[in-house]
This record gives sequence, C-alpha cells and structure tokens, in this order.
Amino acid sequence: MKTLLVITFCLFSSVASAQTNCLQTAREVSPQLSAEARSDFETKLNEARELYEKDRNSADRVIWLGRRTAYLGRYKEAIRVFTDGIKQFPADARLYRHRGHRFITLRCFDEAIADLKKASTLIKGRPDEIEPDGLPNARNVPTSTLQSNIWYHLGLAHYLKRDFQSALSAYREAEKVSTNADMLVATTHWLYMTLRRLGREDEARKTVAAIKDDLDIIENADYYKLIRVYKGTDPAADLWKKLNLPANNVSNATLGYSLGNWFLYNGQREVAIKTFQQITAGDQWSSFGYIAAESELNRNKSKTNRRSPFKQFSETKPNFHRI
Repeated sequence: MKTLLVITFCLFSSVASAQTNCLQTAREVSPQLSAEARSDFETKLNEARELYEKDRNSADRVIWLGRRTAYLGRYKEAIRVFTDGIKQFPADARLYRHRGHRFITLRCFDEAIADLKKASTLIKGRPDEIEPDGLPNARNVPTSTLQSNIWYHLGLAHYLKRDFQSALSAYREAEKVSTNADMLVATTHWLYMTLRRLGREDEARKTVAAIKDDLDIIENADYYKLIRVYKGTDPAADLWKKLNLPANNVSNATLGYSLGNWFLYNGQREVAIKTFQQITAGDQWSSFGYIAAESELNRNKSKTNRRSPFKQFSETKPNFHRI
C-alpha cells in the first residue's frame, strides 16, 4: 500500500512539474484588439473578478474569471485560475475543458490531452449541457456544448501532435454529440482532414458527402465553405482567390491552413508550405489555423530530408488542374 501511494505521489508530481515547466517556457502572444474591444474585455474581466470575490465557492465564477482573463491574452494567468479552481472543484469537467483549451493555445499539447482526457472521464454517463458563449455570435445563440467541446479540443490536441488515430477516435466521439449544424460542420471539417492524413480518402469523402448543402450556419461558415470544396460542390480555386494572406483575421487563418492541407493532399507540397508560412506571418497566434500551420512548419524543418507520405510535384504556385 505504501509503495502504491509513493508511485501515485510521484506520478502526480511529475505531471505538475511538466505543467509548471510548460508555463515557464511557453510563449504568450497577446491578441490584436481594437481599443474598444480591449476596453470591453477589461470591463467584463473586472466584473467577473468582482463576482468571484463575492463568492469564491462558485465554480461558475471561477470559470468565467479564467475565460475573461484568457480573452485578453493572459493565457498563463488563466491557466492558474483554472488550476486553483480544479483544486477546489476536482470533479468539475468544465475546468479541465477550459484549461485544456488554453494549454493548446500555449502549445502544451501533452498537458492539454491530459486535461481533456480527464474531462472526458468526468462526463461519462452524464447529460450534455449547452456551453454559454463568452464571445456571442450575431444571433446570440450558443452553438456548442460541454461534451462536444471536450471531444473537439481533445481531437485537435492529438491532431497537432500528429497522433491522427487518436484524433480520429476523439472526433468520432465529438460527432456523436454535435447536435447542431455549426458544431457538425466544425467537427466534420477536422474529421475530414484527419482521415486524409491517415490516407483514408474514400472514408473522408463519404464523411463530407453526408453534409447537406442547405444547412443554416450561424458562426462556422468557413468550415462549411471548406466542406463544400472537399465535396466538390465548390471549386477550391474560387475560395483561394478570396483568401487574403498573410492571415490577419481568424477566417483567413482557418481557410489558409485548410487550403494548405488541400494542396498537401494533392501533391503540391511547396505551395502548402508557402501557404503555412503566410499564415504564421499574420497576427492570429492563438487561432487553431495558426497553431496548426506552425506545427506543420516545425515538422517540415525536422523532416526536410525524410520522404513525404504525399505525392509531390514541383509547383510553387497553386495548380488547380492537378486537383
């Protein structure tokens, strides 16, 4: 029994040490905010802090304090808020879900996976719940749930580590709880890219073929546009023409990374790499498109002399006739 306790203590100590090291060494880049947006975010953060100070025994108030802190680019501080919350509410999956997201932001993928896996165990057998938006869409209608976000972010963390099989398993779980059009197209988009990376092209094609062409999308329009390209409904060339690189908004980072992947699948590796470089030349450091493009470029540096799993041609400009 004593040996088991020692092993358990060492395991938790090593996890805590890894998280500490990550927080110490990770870059933290603040988002580009207008003066008006920054003022609004600061005001809402102060309100969240005041509410938390009035009731420190509310998990909801801890979560909102952490979320509002992160919106201002204070990701490490937000992680500390969520960590304190986990100590107080260790069975609340929401805290692990949000801390896992911010570990992804800081490129601490192992820590993110650990948190999101923990969250996935805490939701087993429990009903799903709508996740309130901190940055409401135009209709002020939340489009995601706790469970869909847990699986979605877990899939992303695995994908960014290039563990595509684990990413696929997580996205399949996300698919089960993606009960509205917005979450469905977001999950299907990443599911498609994961299947393509696994070389399962026919399965990827069938996955996007199931998405209807008349969905009412509130906020994930970019993912829907990409799915229409994957299906062959819309030409990739038309979407490429509308892209504005370097990517200085989330939309261009999302579309840019995904089209870069599209070129990669279709043998235009140099075009893909150039596209990824243009995304990381933009200012969307915390966006998933930027993080994914950065991950591709880091891998490209380490695999310069290794054989690519994709067919390759010599073009440095997009050639849509090959697609």
